[in-house]
Amino acid sequence: MYQESQMESEKIRASGWFKDLRDIILSNFENLEHNQKFGESHKNKPGKFTKQKTSRVDSSNIDCGGGEMATMRNGRLFEKVGVNISTVYGELSSEAIKMMTETKDLPHLKKDPSFWASGISLVAHMQNPHLPAVHMNTRMFWTKGAWWFGGGADLNPCIVDPLDTEYFHSIQKKYCDRHDLRFYPKYKKWADKYFYIPHRKRTRGVGGIFFDEHNTGNWENDFAFVQDIGRAFLPAFTGIIKRKRHLDWNEDDKSRQLSHRGLYVEYNLIYDRGTKFGLSTGHDINAVLMSLPPTASWS
Repeated sequence: MYQESQMESEKIRASGWFKDLRDIILSNFENLEHNQKFGESHKNKPGKFTKQKTSRVDSSNIDCGGGEMATMRNGRLFEKVGVNISTVYGELSSEAIKMMTETKDLPHLKKDPSFWASGISLVAHMQNPHLPAVHMNTRMFWTKGAWWFGGGADLNPCIVDPLDTEYFHSIQKKYCDRHDLRFYPKYKKWADKYFYIPHRKRTRGVGGIFFDEHNTGNWENDFAFVQDIGRAFLPAFTGIIKRKRHLDWNEDDKSRQLSHRGLYVEYNLIYDRGTKFGLSTGHDINAVLMSLPPTASWS
């Protein structure tokens, strides 16, 4: 059993890493915006992130943490991108406990529902339909009886390009293999299952990796793995963007993009566990729903 001081140190390190990763991503995305010289939307002013504090309060209006939401809208490359960081704590609601214990046995939560969680969450929707939307998040969760990491990244193109899919997965595999050769096949399979939309009988994109409840018993090793999942994101995603950002598109392409975004909305509002958890624990609603695209359509 960890000493309390060690637990607090690990929490500080984890939340600090998520913020550092956020800052690196914001800088890279803004640089991409300034260097975009192609397409109709290059006439837009280069996008710039704006930041807004987020908060969480319990039923008695007591402060239970929060974070910061960084968003960029109507840029040259990014039609909408949000990057959230948060550190929240307090007591889990019965609804949240029920949802969490569907996949993990946590009997101690019924006696003590105290929790702490910190993480980063990113969703990007692009101007150009040839450029895929993307999602990434990593997080650390702690209760008085257990701790674990979770997260992953998945690619969501409206116009599927096998080269993009292969490249994105190859980077995920490369970074997973640094830690355990079993991680990539295990977490790829988990992503395929997790991002499946039952009522459409299809996945929402071309997959990636997804993991939850990751705890090998060695916090340092698990934290190093989660850091590498964060480091893998930029080369995996921006490599695709830099290769294809010059491509032209037409109204038919845009129509396909908006239709695919409708699929993304359906998944996030009906099935996504992160959305359900955020709403059930009283987190800032705008931050929870940040992942939704600016426009979408349904036939």
